[in-house]
Amino acid sequence: MGDAVDGNRTIREGTIPVPGGKVWYRIVNPEAPGIPLLALHGGPGATHDYLEPLETLADRRPVVLYDQLGGGNSDRPEDRSLWTLERFVEELATVRRSLGLLRVCLLGQSWGAMLAVDYLLSRRPEGVACLILSGPCLSASRWAADQRRYLSLLPEQTQADIAECEDAEDFSSPRYLDAMMAFYRRHLCRMEPWPECLNRTFERMGRGVYEHMWGPSEFTIRGSLKRFEGAERLGELRLPALFTCGRFDEAAPATTAFYHRMLPGSELAVLEEASHNHHLEKTGEYLALVRGLLDRVDPPLIRGQRLRPRPPLP
Repeated sequence: MGDAVDGNRTIREGTIPVPGGKVWYRIVNPEAPGIPLLALHGGPGATHDYLEPLETLADRRPVVLYDQLGGGNSDRPEDRSLWTLERFVEELATVRRSLGLLRVCLLGQSWGAMLAVDYLLSRRPEGVACLILSGPCLSASRWAADQRRYLSLLPEQTQADIAECEDAEDFSSPRYLDAMMAFYRRHLCRMEPWPECLNRTFERMGRGVYEHMWGPSEFTIRGSLKRFEGAERLGELRLPALFTCGRFDEAAPATTAFYHRMLPGSELAVLEEASHNHHLEKTGEYLALVRGLLDRVDPPLIRGQRLRPRPPLP
């Protein structure tokens, strides 16, 4: 743990004690002058790996990634009572406080969007300069309805395999796994083959966290998040915000547009020929959108002077 040099970038890694264990973090270019970007991965139970393209944004600001408790490089306790939205919000607050992120831009992908929004609504934290919500899940009921609609568009045999295996609760059946992969190749990631960083996330995922909070099925939410409905409260937020999704995203464009309308002054971008991992499928376009918002709230150097000095990260 500590600092290392990768090309012309400094990489800082370490762990932070949080409720239930320790989480691992990575900061790219910790001494960069801009407001840090803190990225929240999806899942629950996924890892930072598939968000690696965000590190490109570290040319102007620190980019902070961390593995939430239960997956990746972080501790993997077996206490199921830890897997609550409230504990993950406390974890986020602890990570931010421990790293001295007095001003920060938040980016949440998928479940990470839910985590970011609940953090903002429940804690009312100061110093959050802007919000990026990519492939957002902000309503369990709307998410489930969108997946059921997508399911109805799959080949009849694929639909039948999923229905039979769900009825039998046989989620490890080769038929079910093959059918789910057909779904994922339409709506999770349309690249062939999948990027190595995405495969790494699947390999290192905390599946116990996912199944407890979401459930074993993509289509029927049985876990502790099944009643989460945050969309109606988006109007309480007052900060620059960007919503992004892919045309074939699990976070369907119509639903993401609804979230956008609920948050006054927010922006919306739908990336064509892309899905839930549109930041991997359309990396250049996606990063340009994110950079555009970041630069508007935190302008680059002007005549060598920053408009707002930032204390160094610990």
